[in-house]
Amino acid sequence: MVKTQAETLIHCPATQVFGFVAEDFVRNYPRWSPEVKRIDALTDGPIQVGWTGQQVRIDAGRRSDSRFRVIAFEPERCLIFQGISDPYQIDYWFEPVGAQTRVVFVFELQHLKPILRPFESLIRRVAQDSTERTVSNLKSLIEAERVA
Repeated sequence: MVKTQAETLIHCPATQVFGFVAEDFVRNYPRWSPEVKRIDALTDGPIQVGWTGQQVRIDAGRRSDSRFRVIAFEPERCLIFQGISDPYQIDYWFEPVGAQTRVVFVFELQHLKPILRPFESLIRRVAQDSTERTVSNLKSLIEAERVA
């Protein structure tokens, strides 16, 4: 298993941060995760538990196509996705801190194929870099839009 985590403090209230991430997910996700080349909602309506999506990503030159579902959705508290076609989980946790919001992002690759196990430490480093970049991008985008 590979599990990484990063957090940041965003200078916006939790309602705004959660809205940017969860309520406008399909529109905004490729903005904070530029590896995402395409995202499609497979479920009509707003994101909620059971909502499904599909993404096409290009990570380090490797194209992947995966389906995922929302397994937890608590307004202004958390949004958790689980891979349907691949064994991963992605958590976004939101914590109000005065007029700011602490965002904790967790990526978990629940198991590696046997052929990838010798590269586990490299995969972990790349995943940690990506996790840190994700929270940095979220912070920059949300704070820039708040000012605009």
